[in-house]
Amino acid sequence: MQLSFFCSILPVVMKMYADVLVEIRNKHVDKTFTYHIPKTLEEEAEVGKRVLVLFGSQQIEGYILALKNTSDVEAKDLLEILDEEPVLNEEMLKLGKFLQEKTLSSLSSCYSAMLPKALKASKKTQIHKKEVLYLSLTEELEEALEKVTSASQKDVLALFENETRVLKTKANKVSASAVNTLIKNGILNLEKEEVYRYQIKNQERESAKVLNEEQQSAKDKIIASLQKSEIFLLHGVTGSGKTEVYLSVIEEVLKLGKEAIVLVPEISLTPQFVGVFSKRFPNDIAVLHSHLSDGEKYDEWRKILKGEVHICIGARSASFAPFTNLGIIIMDEEHSESYKQESSPRYFALDVLKKRSQTHHCPLVLGSATPTLDSMAHAHKKLYTYLPMKKRAQNAVLPECILVDMAEEVKNRHPIISRELECSIIEKLNQNEQIMLLLNRRGHSTTITCSNCGFTYRCPHCEISLTYHKSSKNLRCHYCGYTKYIDEYCPNCHEKSLNYYGLGTEKLEEYLENIFPTARIVRMDRDSTTNKGTLEKITEDFLNHKYDILLGTQMISKGLDFPNVTLMGILDADASLQIPDYKSNERTFALLSQASGRAGRKEKKGMVILQTFQPENYIFQCVKEHSYFKFYKYEMNIRKTLKYPPFYYLVLLTFKSKDYTAVRKEALKAKEFLEQNKDPETILLGPTTANMFLVNGIYHFEILIKYRFDDKLINTIKELDEFVLLNKKVTMDIDFHY
Repeated sequence: MQLSFFCSILPVVMKMYADVLVEIRNKHVDKTFTYHIPKTLEEEAEVGKRVLVLFGSQQIEGYILALKNTSDVEAKDLLEILDEEPVLNEEMLKLGKFLQEKTLSSLSSCYSAMLPKALKASKKTQIHKKEVLYLSLTEELEEALEKVTSASQKDVLALFENETRVLKTKANKVSASAVNTLIKNGILNLEKEEVYRYQIKNQERESAKVLNEEQQSAKDKIIASLQKSEIFLLHGVTGSGKTEVYLSVIEEVLKLGKEAIVLVPEISLTPQFVGVFSKRFPNDIAVLHSHLSDGEKYDEWRKILKGEVHICIGARSASFAPFTNLGIIIMDEEHSESYKQESSPRYFALDVLKKRSQTHHCPLVLGSATPTLDSMAHAHKKLYTYLPMKKRAQNAVLPECILVDMAEEVKNRHPIISRELECSIIEKLNQNEQIMLLLNRRGHSTTITCSNCGFTYRCPHCEISLTYHKSSKNLRCHYCGYTKYIDEYCPNCHEKSLNYYGLGTEKLEEYLENIFPTARIVRMDRDSTTNKGTLEKITEDFLNHKYDILLGTQMISKGLDFPNVTLMGILDADASLQIPDYKSNERTFALLSQASGRAGRKEKKGMVILQTFQPENYIFQCVKEHSYFKFYKYEMNIRKTLKYPPFYYLVLLTFKSKDYTAVRKEALKAKEFLEQNKDPETILLGPTTANMFLVNGIYHFEILIKYRFDDKLINTIKELDEFVLLNKKVTMDIDFHY
């Protein structure tokens, strides 16, 4: 009894535990594991922070998802807490779980997708904030000078005659030992200050422009909904001034003390967008896109986290900008396919933005001259509020579009540039106006074949021919990245008989330089913009008329605004129609319409010359007439007949393995399981070989599921993934509405 009483008055030592999601992308390990938090780390432990733990015999990183005082298992000690502040706030934690349910991906992959590389749970990519050291005087300069006798120390102090503080590196150049002595004696103070690696170029501030009637109407309707999660479809023709609407709405949002996310689809659009926005909102913008270094992304993300900026502009990853008080979300060029993530988790940025709009009770604006059929269908059903802008800003008119039959041009030996386009280029050059040329295929030649023995260079890991890139003098596979040096002799028969077929942007550039020798030509594609700052320089130089002709891939087709461009030439317009995909018509129409819209955006009249082998095709006729709704009506009838979105939902299951027999067997097994468990109205197609059957040595089989109402389907696919497909050689990718 005495012992019992003694025990009752002893202090209870409470232990703390953390539920940690480890960074292992394995469906069987996609759960939390409990770790004991040592006393020394208890104060630092917070939900949303990254930690270092022992998992098996490995030290790996993970995220704290919960804290608790008890554990049902014997828990290992948590080794280290890696963050000063949580990298995942409450909203982000919930958003990760939302993505997990939406994409049927692992939770760890969802959280990883939400963070910049430097903050993903991976020890290899740790990046720290960049700091610089400053020196400042602890007293008046005259007093300090009286205390020193050394000439070198006086030279250091002389730096402060016109400065309140001086970079330590600058002072060290005078005398490092003198600097250290002055710090030791308390005459100089040493201060650390964080500096950001990415700096937006200072721009002269611009005031808001006067909106026309359509712009003002769109703005007013969005402003009226600032406290609601309403979705707007801003359907404005190219050059209608959608950006000015965005700017004026954001201005009102900032007045309320709230924040804004602006998504752009192409990296090529970012420089112009950032330039325009920084003129209106200087020092209030963070930028997130793939052309930034890991350190720059880390800094930009932390600016947002610390509340130092209120606007984030960026590509798909900007969907996850860690704002806590969003007032508006804008998705420009909402039709762009770059808003879909092609690796796990295969999410749509739109789904993320809709969720964040609901969380923050703020409007979501989808802007485009060529909205997706899905979005327009939602507008027709009143699920989205439709905001039309049918006129170009500043009274500019839509360009005239001319269709050129390339079958006739080839007969007359004009296979690349038609006579119509060539004459128009000459005319515009003589008028000191600029030209843009779209060819959506990079590289020099698509196929290299020996005329003597028939040998063709092909990727050893994929089932496609290699593309020749003249600038780097090598052959490349655009699927797996394989490269090979090429010489002038056939590797099979050793004859000098190699022929270069197909047209890419490199060959087009070469051709243009020959026929327009005095023209200043620049190319914009993925190959020419790999070096840091190149994209910005090309854009700025072309805007300042340092070049006459800009040629490129789809990077140049949307969003860019060059007032002096009066001619857009579109080459090989048929190419994207050949892709076996239900969206190929929609993609082609959007690409060509957007490209057409680059011409004649100000007071000068524009012209578009579209080269095609099928000028009677309804898609090209719709582009010529600038008739979105004509295309929409025609294509929707096709979609309805063939049971494609927006009338049906789609799920694409892709089975992958290096073992052909194994992957085929598992695909057939999956088909049988799905047939037994699906709704009678659900349609299964396949398994069949994918369009790209062999990529990087891996075989691909596909099953396409079409459904309208199938309550069990998601659980059936989960069960298939977790319990039915047991062959570890085979993996299954799940892609909703691909």
